[in-house]
Amino acid sequence: MAHKLVIVESPAKARTIGGYLGQGYVVESSIGHIRDLPNNAADTPAKIKDKPWGRLAVDVENGFEPYYVVPRDKKSHIAKLKSLLKDADELFLATDEDREGEAIAWHLLDELKPKNIPVKRMVFHEITKAAILAAADNPRELDMDLVEAQEARRILDRLYGYEVSPVLWKKVMSGLSAGRVQSVATRLVVDKERDRMKFRMASYWDLEGTFDAGSKHEQRMFPAKLHSVDGARVARGSDFGQDGLLKDSVSTGSTTGKSVVHLDRARAEALAAALEDATYDVRSVESKPYRRSPYAPFRTTTLQQEASRKLGFSASSTMSVAQRLYENGFITYMRTDSTTLSDSAVGAARSQVRELYGAEYLPDSPRTYASKVKNAQEAHEAIRPAGESFRTPAQTGLTGDQFRLYELIWMRTVASQMKDAVGQSVTIRLGGGAATGEDVVFSASGRVITFHGFLKAYVEGTDEDAQKDDAETRLPALVEGDAVSAASVSASGHETKPPARYTEATLIKELEEREIGRPSTYASIIGTILNRGYVYKKGTALVPAWLAFSVIRLLEEHFTRQVSYEFTAEMEDVLDEIAAGRKDRNTELGEFYYGSERLKGLHALVTELGDIDARELATFPIGDPEAGINLRVGRYGPYLEGPDDEGNPIGKRANVPDDLPPDELTMAKAKELFENPAGEEIELGVHPESGLEVVAKNGRFGPYVTEILPEDAPKNAKPRTGSLFKSMSLDTVSLEDAVKLLSLPRVVGVAEDGEEITAQNGRYGPYLKKGTDSRSLTSEDQLLTITLDEALRIYAQPKQRGRAAAAPPLKELGNDPVSGQPVVVKAGRFGEYVTDGEYNATLRKDDSVEEITIERAAELLAERRAKGPAKKTAKKGAKKAPAKKSAAKKTATKKSAAKKTTKKAAAKKS
Repeated sequence: MAHKLVIVESPAKARTIGGYLGQGYVVESSIGHIRDLPNNAADTPAKIKDKPWGRLAVDVENGFEPYYVVPRDKKSHIAKLKSLLKDADELFLATDEDREGEAIAWHLLDELKPKNIPVKRMVFHEITKAAILAAADNPRELDMDLVEAQEARRILDRLYGYEVSPVLWKKVMSGLSAGRVQSVATRLVVDKERDRMKFRMASYWDLEGTFDAGSKHEQRMFPAKLHSVDGARVARGSDFGQDGLLKDSVSTGSTTGKSVVHLDRARAEALAAALEDATYDVRSVESKPYRRSPYAPFRTTTLQQEASRKLGFSASSTMSVAQRLYENGFITYMRTDSTTLSDSAVGAARSQVRELYGAEYLPDSPRTYASKVKNAQEAHEAIRPAGESFRTPAQTGLTGDQFRLYELIWMRTVASQMKDAVGQSVTIRLGGGAATGEDVVFSASGRVITFHGFLKAYVEGTDEDAQKDDAETRLPALVEGDAVSAASVSASGHETKPPARYTEATLIKELEEREIGRPSTYASIIGTILNRGYVYKKGTALVPAWLAFSVIRLLEEHFTRQVSYEFTAEMEDVLDEIAAGRKDRNTELGEFYYGSERLKGLHALVTELGDIDARELATFPIGDPEAGINLRVGRYGPYLEGPDDEGNPIGKRANVPDDLPPDELTMAKAKELFENPAGEEIELGVHPESGLEVVAKNGRFGPYVTEILPEDAPKNAKPRTGSLFKSMSLDTVSLEDAVKLLSLPRVVGVAEDGEEITAQNGRYGPYLKKGTDSRSLTSEDQLLTITLDEALRIYAQPKQRGRAAAAPPLKELGNDPVSGQPVVVKAGRFGEYVTDGEYNATLRKDDSVEEITIERAAELLAERRAKGPAKKTAKKGAKKAPAKKSAAKKTATKKSAAKKTTKKAAAKKS
């Protein structure tokens, strides 16, 4: 039976849209991208493997022609789509309306090759019945300029990654990767840490007072801080540079016309004492109107930042939850750089303002917001509740993280159509004379909001403890000349702080402000630099690993332009120009790869690289260079080298803990690590049975205890060793502990069948062994305490075929925001992991069972889910005919046919 075939990206979208379109339509998903450039040699088509550019799968000699392949796990699905197409009388390509979605639509068209049926592009910003029916009735043609721009981006990233990454493998460490945007994002994090390492703390003091306005004022007591002494402003934190010294501009008084006085503790305390009997009067009262306009509706980056601040979500978790909300018809498309609202959305928001807050909160005319993002696609909408009328959070039936994120989006959208918040800001200056003859001025600031306006609905979160927009500080109604008294005046010391590390929210903000990359890719970029080990999290802060320092040093020295912030931002402009049809794809790719008269191309940089001193790249002086202590980035992690007592320049070594931030590796910390390095033996005593010396060491695979064999021991003799339990440490392990550890494996007893049962500690944790039958234990302590009766009871239970009997979860966390299934923490062969029953995600090195939250678990599961189902390996002995590999080579005729009415002719590709 003939039908209209609609193809979307995800099964969830297919189910929802299929329900809206009804009979006559078949809605199927592509399950994401259906083809791409090959990602390994096995997938590379045989006919291009022997080409000089074969590993790139991009013919850099002939118009940068890409060679696409359909992944093995997608071939059966392509066959299904082709079978559905046979009975179709019309094809609708309904992928997302962005460059990525446009490219997927083109790949579907090029791979399915529909014959003699109309092909239409169906686009929508929300998945509601009205929107879907309208999209089906108003299709458009495929936008080949968007396809060209996306393909240029893909080829650009392939050339960068596949040409630069091998340099990192040879000179830094195998398995590393470079990326056009990921490397620049890593550089931002490294540069921030460099600033922290250069930072020198400055100490400064001021006075804090509590003043009494008198009994005639309802608000009598109020705080104030010392502002100036004898007309010179008192130095504050912002007056000091990174070197811990007063900035030239303030020390010379060029910014204010008056010098700045830097108080130390002695002078501040002396001044406080000299003010004990001082009297004060009001020198000035400055009042200004306060007005705050509503925040614009969310776009992708502002949603990620605010969800991080208010909900504690990572960028990937935010996008994962938002994807579910979009696919189920609760919000509009979540990858957008527009702050525009449709007329119907503005009407819905204004209606809810009137209904929920009253007409006095509704402005006379609708508010409009122009996007501040360069080249924003204004045809898209902001992220808002879906539909022509908005459901309140309570009306959605949502729960958990989906409810929380929807509520955030709903509040922000409604607030965007409310009146300004207004009030008064007041600054009062109080003056008095000290016993020393010095004239001092204190300053007090206050703010009163007289009409909260949009703040009734929504208050934006802040970074680094900044004051929130709805914060109020009331001051007494004083006038110039009024007398006030001091209830207390005391000296207060302060220290400048190093620049705050980036969080996910602030890194996204920085990338967007520098116009680096596309907002829709920021979540995946941050995920990449975390997963690659270039950056790790300490709380919410992003900390660069020493490995990142080595990588960025190499890129800065040998690929300066490619890792510069300005160049990366310029490339986004070029891609936008290609998308708009104003620049040619091949011309721009040619300049990037081969260069031009004004700049050197990537190909020349790689082929003419010259000698690179790998050791120098991986060496970083710690403290004073003359001390000779260096950090080295080695194959197995960072370690210290330094001179020993005999003058050998590299006579001492010590491993550096993976979780020690670079700015905390000071000279003092380095000396501490040298005092207890890996391999250094801690003598525990003599074993009571063997008579051998027992020592504890910190080895490559963790701390352990071992016996020291005598010099005349046979060559094949091996000392007994035992890894420390997780509950033990080198600082606290005793000889008694060591004797127990060295007793493992321990014979628990003999079963009725005569088989010996032993307790052993293995690679995957503690277990019992009886012949060839192994059973897992729940804790390491059981190795020393389990009795024969307890062991026999374990063996009396049936063993699950193929794996150990399921152990109870270590912790229950709640429901996953995406799957809705309960998430638990379990212990597995390779360590602890979280699971929702469908996907498993291993805990990272910074995660612990005790501290992990549902938000962190959801983030790990989202990252695992994004990788797709685990690939199944073929069974041994199974016979399978070799599949023929075909490369989908783009041709000019296909593009011009797909485009039909567009004016721009596709570039010729041979």
